[in-house]
Amino acid sequence: MAKVAVVFPGQGSQYLGMGQAWMETSSQARELFSLAEQASGLPLIKLCQQGPMEELTLTVNLQPAIIAVDLCCWQGLAAAGIKPHAVAGHSVGEYAALAAAEALTPAQCLELITLRGRLMDRDAHAHPGAMTAIMGAGPEEVAALCQAVEGEVQPANYNTPSQTVITGETEAVAAAGALAKDKGLKAIPLKVSGAWHSPLIAEAGKDMAAALEPLSFAAPTCLHVPNTTGEPTNDPTVIKNQLMKQLTAPVRWVQTIQALLGQGVDVFIEAGPKTVLAGLIKKTAPSSVNVLNVQEPADLEKLDAIL
Repeated sequence: MAKVAVVFPGQGSQYLGMGQAWMETSSQARELFSLAEQASGLPLIKLCQQGPMEELTLTVNLQPAIIAVDLCCWQGLAAAGIKPHAVAGHSVGEYAALAAAEALTPAQCLELITLRGRLMDRDAHAHPGAMTAIMGAGPEEVAALCQAVEGEVQPANYNTPSQTVITGETEAVAAAGALAKDKGLKAIPLKVSGAWHSPLIAEAGKDMAAALEPLSFAAPTCLHVPNTTGEPTNDPTVIKNQLMKQLTAPVRWVQTIQALLGQGVDVFIEAGPKTVLAGLIKKTAPSSVNVLNVQEPADLEKLDAIL
């Protein structure tokens, strides 16, 4: 019997037309998008299907848009009978994971990530920053690069054993990237509008924690892996407390995948647009593990052969 983990992507996986096939084939998906538009006050259907891409990619628009699509994909998986051993999400994708595990309702999830996007957008304008992916080095070497330059810069996303994203002040991130290139590493600036998972958005982190604090999280229906720890838990108090720290803490994706492998997970299903997480997982997990992506209804057919 396969042991399944369902994982949810965040910003960076968007494309024009995402979610359209679900909208065309599922009344449940249409209801979810309606809920997302109501929670966000944004024309998410139009943004997802028509763009323009520059407007869709704005953090304030993208967070509710990407999570609406993630949740449509999850609805399809749940309807197909998928019962995961565990769930996890990358950055904002963690909110979709919590909705899938029923720790949060879809309405709570969409309201929270709408606020999250607005707060991050606010702080990005107040404290501009940048992010760069460093490839070809382990996390310790990337941390050393950050410490070797002046200014605010630190690891943000531990994506694979040899890819770590750094975040912080624009000049400091550029200096660390230049130092990486001097050492023969790849340094690719990311197209983001702020220094996510850094102290530059500390005020957004405080305001997000204040919004989460009064909420009661339900016990999840399966294990959940918080970004901040990479350690599976089913304790709603731990989940809530870690989510309150998430905005300025690094995304420990390598640790997340390693922990799920330690749980005996042998099938990973990425529920959401594109295959970004599937690609990252394949660079951490052994080749014997099955890694699938479900972003459209037709992708559900791939599950039969595996499960």
